[in-house]
Amino acid sequence: MAISKKKICRFCDTRGLEIDYKDVKMLRKYITDQGKIIPRRVSGNCARHQREMTTAIKRARNISLIPYSVTAV
Repeated sequence: MAISKKKICRFCDTRGLEIDYKDVKMLRKYITDQGKIIPRRVSGNCARHQREMTTAIKRARNISLIPYSVTAV
């Protein structure tokens, strides 16, 4: 069994980095191609920042900055 490196929360590591629902470019990094929110164990966020990220993504979806899902054409 391989020992994996512990992921460090990007927002705890960089103090000046803020989570904002209007920053669509940053939020897209935490959403899959299908529109699902990437889980904490994959993204490496701490619990506090993962909750903030989820709330920001939901707010951005609510005002149509990010689509809820991607439709297959």
